[in-house]
Amino acid sequence: MLNVAVVGIGWWGKTIVPLLKQSKKLRVAKVVEVNPAGIADFARAQGVEVLSDYASVLKDPSIQGVVLCTPHTQHTDQIVAAAAAGKHVFCEKPLSMTRADVLRAIKAINEHKVVLAVGHEKRFEPPVLEAMALIKSGALGKPLQVEANFSQDKFLTLAADNWRLSGKEAPAGPMTATGIHLLDLSVGVFGEAERVFASVKQLGSQLVNGDTLAVLVSFKNGGHALLSAILATPFEGRFTVYCTKGWIEVRDKTHPEAPEGWTLTTAFAGGKREVKEFAPASNVLHNLEAFADAAMGGTPYPVPQSQMIANISALEAVFKSAASGAIVNVES
Repeated sequence: MLNVAVVGIGWWGKTIVPLLKQSKKLRVAKVVEVNPAGIADFARAQGVEVLSDYASVLKDPSIQGVVLCTPHTQHTDQIVAAAAAGKHVFCEKPLSMTRADVLRAIKAINEHKVVLAVGHEKRFEPPVLEAMALIKSGALGKPLQVEANFSQDKFLTLAADNWRLSGKEAPAGPMTATGIHLLDLSVGVFGEAERVFASVKQLGSQLVNGDTLAVLVSFKNGGHALLSAILATPFEGRFTVYCTKGWIEVRDKTHPEAPEGWTLTTAFAGGKREVKEFAPASNVLHNLEAFADAAMGGTPYPVPQSQMIANISALEAVFKSAASGAIVNVES
């Protein structure tokens, strides 16, 4: 088993720790939280030791890897420090906030020969895996355009000073919360992005950083992605890829936090639509266990570093476009 420490015990950290308890591939014995007293009851219930200092985890020879559930702007420096300490890294999305930072993080990972994984669990959903395999097989023809939406209203109950709502940690409103997942899947289909136009508005909530986001991404291979992310409407999750010989769509039945399964619809030219139901699956745990497999010398982590870089490069362009209102070229 891979011994890991979970760093940052907020909303998502408190989801990750009990999930890891179910794994036969990872073991979490320690967590890092800047306010240990605030999670004392949680730590006792989970049977984990709480540390307040990230550096102490990096010095601990019993810890083989870290799972970062920390504010976005801290990720790059934490990845670099972990790599230098010889620790494998699973980092929640986004890996970094700029292309320069993600390149710095991945350089450190490769120099110290450790594994890097990212919390894009939608890639591990069974219907998304099936859809991506069908697209890559060529059976649907050439991919032309992605249309996708990932919206929710869970953030409406957060305190106004929560870091997930700040302009520093979450530029472009919903982008770092949900839109980043759709951008990642689009990169998985098309590869590197070329240009981005993004518009974010505050239309239906008190979220001053914006609650409604629309993004148009043009890719170097000619494809497009039309992405929508809203923080002021009930949950919706869909991912559709239109191709020259058909199209395929994955729809979530419920929010991924408490999944009830998915519907996969496929339509081939000249044929009828085919609908397939998928039962719930723990794709978050599957992602973490894929990280463990790679860290322990098994199957390589399935998301290539080139796509990690492409995703953050496009993300930075989304931030710039949303702030300026202009079309922004993606740095490469």
